[in-house]
Amino acid sequence: MTTTNTETSHAADPAQGPSASRRFWTWSAQHPTIFPAVLIVLTCLVVGAINTDFWQLANLFDILRASVVRGLFALGVLVVLASGGLDVSFTAIGALVMYTLTLFVVNVAPELGMAPILALAAVAGAGLGAINGLLVNVLKAPALIVTIGTQYAFRGFLLTFIGTALFMNIPAAMDGFGRLTLISVTTERGLAVELPVYFLVLVVAALLTWWMLNFTMIGRAIFAVGGKPDIAARLGYRVGRVRVFAFAFAGLLAGLAGVIHVTANRLANPFDLAGTELPVIAAVVLGGARITGGSGTVQGTLLGVLLITLVSNVLILVGIPSSWQTAILGGFILVAGLFFARLDKVRAT
Repeated sequence: MTTTNTETSHAADPAQGPSASRRFWTWSAQHPTIFPAVLIVLTCLVVGAINTDFWQLANLFDILRASVVRGLFALGVLVVLASGGLDVSFTAIGALVMYTLTLFVVNVAPELGMAPILALAAVAGAGLGAINGLLVNVLKAPALIVTIGTQYAFRGFLLTFIGTALFMNIPAAMDGFGRLTLISVTTERGLAVELPVYFLVLVVAALLTWWMLNFTMIGRAIFAVGGKPDIAARLGYRVGRVRVFAFAFAGLLAGLAGVIHVTANRLANPFDLAGTELPVIAAVVLGGARITGGSGTVQGTLLGVLLITLVSNVLILVGIPSSWQTAILGGFILVAGLFFARLDKVRAT
């Protein structure tokens, strides 16, 4: 007669729920924007604890104001990265559009309003961006190589054929737009703190990009092409056209960023914006986008831009030199790489 052991082993019980660590990584994989958000909070707490002047409203407005041009560039980079490409020519597009358009309006159409100027900047930027996309398709070369070439070509064309002089006599419409105030607050010390109207350009661009990526066919196509281009092609997506659109959209935003840069600084310098490509790309990566394509969110990108701006503009309040600021930013990027690599493993299991 066979006896049965009435004691039941824990190993024979139904599978236990996932560990706390597993639940954390699973939740983080569903909410990748938590990483830049936590870094922003920690940075603010550290800087605010060392220097309480950080908590002044003026600093908040300065951060938001400094994020506009970088944010417009970053949204364009996000779309290109999501489609599986990489664009480093966006600052050259912005510089070429802003300087050429400024000279055109001053010399040909001085009465042109701000709305037509922004429209012209968008069209010109989109055209230059589309050139990137077409070259990627025709040459069958990596987007990084192509856009390095067009970056030098666009900037070389600007400095050779358009001009190299600092231009301070910007159009009246651009000068007036740069002075418009969205919010104005007088502090206890009697100082006027202002948030400019051109901040709304970033808000509108962010909402448009978010809607496009999440609720349109082209948005789904961008993520599909960036994730698995071969499968996307078999599903009927026109991979070449999608990539051209992504680069054109990035160029459109770069053109707008160039004009906003002129209105904010009230001068047009053809040498401006050079060398700012890596911080913008870093902001998008910190926000959760992958260099390999097929991922990224507008929310994460904006948080990444805010984090980069904090590191670049605010750490000086606690006496941290620029060299250390660069090291801190590099550390953030390395930690982000480890964090998102871990999330990819969680998604794969």
